[in-house]
Amino acid sequence: MVEFYMRMIPPMTTYQQHKVTIVGGKPRFYEPEKVKAARESYMALLSKRRPKKPIEGPIRLTTKWLYPLTQKEEASHIDWCWKTSKPDTDNMIKLLKDCMTKCGYWKDDAQVVSEITEKFRTKDEPGIYVRIERLQDDIH
Repeated sequence: MVEFYMRMIPPMTTYQQHKVTIVGGKPRFYEPEKVKAARESYMALLSKRRPKKPIEGPIRLTTKWLYPLTQKEEASHIDWCWKTSKPDTDNMIKLLKDCMTKCGYWKDDAQVVSEITEKFRTKDEPGIYVRIERLQDDIH
């Protein structure tokens, strides 16, 4: 099992925010600056914690995204509440998984057969909790 906490304000930008432009009559895809910045932050933080060798077999990935409270939430003394606004969990996890693949946590993110992704607002230090568990090959 691999488990750690990345202290950061989780990016609001997601992998799905790639852009396309037409160059010489052909579509060209590119990453906007905010997506590039998020990727660079993930890579820097993830590279420090990568396992010595890629995890093999089926994997369960659990992430908890802790965003800062809004001013309204701060004023009403709410702490540890669900974040029900964007980004969507399925969109925010994609860029993180791609970066984990590039950093060598596993060989292919298709190995992630189980995902638990939660997002909160909290007074605690913002960041992303990550837990990676290798699951048994045979579920019977």
